[in-house]
Amino acid sequence: MPTQLYDKEQILDTCLTVFARYGYEKTSVVMLAKEAGISRTLIFHHFKNKKNLYLEIIDRILVKAGEKIESGYLVQNSDFFQAREEFSRFKFRFSKNNPMYYRIIKEIMSEPPAEIREELKERFGEKQERYRKQWEDLFEKVPLKDGIDRKQAYRLVQMTLEYFDDKYFSESTEENELDEEYFQRFLEERNCFLDMLRYGIQHQKGE
Repeated sequence: MPTQLYDKEQILDTCLTVFARYGYEKTSVVMLAKEAGISRTLIFHHFKNKKNLYLEIIDRILVKAGEKIESGYLVQNSDFFQAREEFSRFKFRFSKNNPMYYRIIKEIMSEPPAEIREELKERFGEKQERYRKQWEDLFEKVPLKDGIDRKQAYRLVQMTLEYFDDKYFSESTEENELDEEYFQRFLEERNCFLDMLRYGIQHQKGE
């Protein structure tokens, strides 16, 4: 096929699958060009280098995921803990429907390539800050017991959520990472920990 029939979007679609399969570090421009059926010159023409190509793929993923999140998934429930569960289910469904996106996201969340760490931080920073503010606002609606510091309580909940996010990425494999049963077990375990935080673990005398 003549090179002029290849457009930038086609190249991105093809190269995404290569990055998802091998990871950023193990993927070369030669591999990308071969998979896309084009010359390395054409890749350099569109993207200058591998780094820019990968970052454009990240941008596409963020746009697609962001559109879903910002259309109401983030805080669609007035109950903070219910909203967190629904948000996790959304992320799982999105990953299930876009497995190549998931593999890219898993890499940059668990082991971000050193060469593009700063660029990734910049791209995610603004969105994460906006989402963080929305979650904090929703947590303000949680009725707390007398004497409980709201900021400390929120921090404790966030530490638990981050622990389970890390646990999911570290324990998931190609065989179970997008498996419905595995995800359900993960969610049940996480909810159990959140319930202990939410309702307390020590029986109070007189209750």
